[in-house]
Amino acid sequence: MAIAVLASLAAAVCFAVAGVLQQWAAAARPDEEALSPRLLGRLVRDPLWLCGIGVAVVAYGFQSLALAFGPLSLVQPLIVAELVFAVPLSARVHRMRLGRREWLGTLAVAGGLALALVSARPHGGRPESASALSWLLVLGATAALVAVALSAARFLSGPGRASATALAAGVVMGTQSALLAATVERLRHGPGAAFTAWQTYALVVASVGGLLLIQSAFQQGPLAASVTVMDATEPVVAVVLGTSVFGELIHTGPPAGAVAVAGLALVAAGIVSLDTSPVIAALHGRGSGPR
Repeated sequence: MAIAVLASLAAAVCFAVAGVLQQWAAAARPDEEALSPRLLGRLVRDPLWLCGIGVAVVAYGFQSLALAFGPLSLVQPLIVAELVFAVPLSARVHRMRLGRREWLGTLAVAGGLALALVSARPHGGRPESASALSWLLVLGATAALVAVALSAARFLSGPGRASATALAAGVVMGTQSALLAATVERLRHGPGAAFTAWQTYALVVASVGGLLLIQSAFQQGPLAASVTVMDATEPVVAVVLGTSVFGELIHTGPPAGAVAVAGLALVAAGIVSLDTSPVIAALHGRGSGPR
């Protein structure tokens, strides 16, 4: 259990550093590259961005190590601590200080999300049991939510725009988690079963699309406005899909349900607080690194 805790915290730190490096590089790109494949084409030639991707790979390694020694219900809430490291680190890099409002907003998102995950404790489920109709509804709902979020982003600017794009990214990455679970389940029956399943190819499309949305969110506003929304949206979408499509079970009794709702309310309050913070808005003006 000690190894799981330490590995989870190491993963959280690495995810925080990776996010700061990627956002630093993406923020330097011109606005017209947002949501365009050109953005990824430029970033893959940026050593700083590639360094961020490398640190993210190390983070996934620590996360895998943590899951080998501890349950997901322990590991996932600890990895949410990424926010507590990422937002202050981003402010430090841009030579700005966070005030009480920014600290409380960050802690509200991280603490509320951890509280919701711990109380829900999803378990069980069978990815192979999902019907074709269920998957069709999932993909349709994902496309609709992404379209709404990106449409809202067009009418916003600064942190609000970054948050709206991050919401779209979180929805796609949450769906990607479900597709990954289905692909891994098919791999248990051999590579042939995986490569002949449509979920494997949908996983690739969702991964690339999610990466583009994440980098676009990083490019459009400060890290605090994007990473908080993504970290909150992705697990919520994954849990919803797990319960509705794979038959996973969550704790919904009066104590657990009330705690989960309180946790999600804290997340929402923290995001609003950060998105309307003058300090966070000022970080957008200093968002790009030296070229």
